[in-house]
Amino acid sequence: MGLKWTDSLEIAISLDEKHPDIDPQYVRFTDLHRWVCELEDFDDAPDQSGEKILEAIQMAWIDERA
Repeated sequence: MGLKWTDSLEIAISLDEKHPDIDPQYVRFTDLHRWVCELEDFDDAPDQSGEKILEAIQMAWIDERA
């Protein structure tokens, strides 16, 4: 079973592992959306995300770094 948009913490962990040199605080939502869709375990419709979902993923990624 792959990652869905609602799996913000798991997505954040995967993004942190794949992009360790990126400061998630400064990531544009367009880049974040693309990176999530490019994750190997991601299995959801690309058009099912919105600003709130991307913000939740970004916040989880920031928290993961803290």
